[in-house]
Amino acid sequence: MNKITKIQKAIKFATKTHEVYQKQKRKGKDISYITHPLAVGVILASVTNDEDIICAGILHDTIEDSVSEKKVDYKMIEERFSKRVADLVLSVTEQDKDLSWEERKIEAIEHINKMTNDELLVKSGDAVANLSELVDDYLRNGDSIFSNFNAPKEKKLDNDLNVLNAILDRWSGNPFKEKIVELRSHISKML
Repeated sequence: MNKITKIQKAIKFATKTHEVYQKQKRKGKDISYITHPLAVGVILASVTNDEDIICAGILHDTIEDSVSEKKVDYKMIEERFSKRVADLVLSVTEQDKDLSWEERKIEAIEHINKMTNDELLVKSGDAVANLSELVDDYLRNGDSIFSNFNAPKEKKLDNDLNVLNAILDRWSGNPFKEKIVELRSHISKML
């Protein structure tokens, strides 16, 4: 499968998962959720030509956010895209949604400390997309944006800083290092 075809297939798959089957929206906005995984794919494509990494970025929330009647799982991604893509997607997927918010975030930080560079790249693309949007929303709307999250402002921002610090601590050569440092500075000022 050539690169464009594989990436187009990932876009179609993610669009079905997030848009067609559930009309998912960004938290607190009337914006289709699909804009996020597409942004992650574009962000990753700015630093790598590796189609598996770009596809994983586009597909990164499909397991976690699929609806039960159209449940996406590891095997489905492996069959359609490859074992490597499925492994990368699984590496950034929350494993136990039944845990409390705090427990899930602690587990996620612990997981970052075990990630490979390719897994960290996908995680970094997701973090850059999410936190760039958060900073932009904050600059436009102030503290009101935090009512859309599952944790109070301070806990949310502390967790965001912990994620960025864990990524930088794990991989000093991360191609998103400058952007992560910039985001960390913006988020620190929001506290």
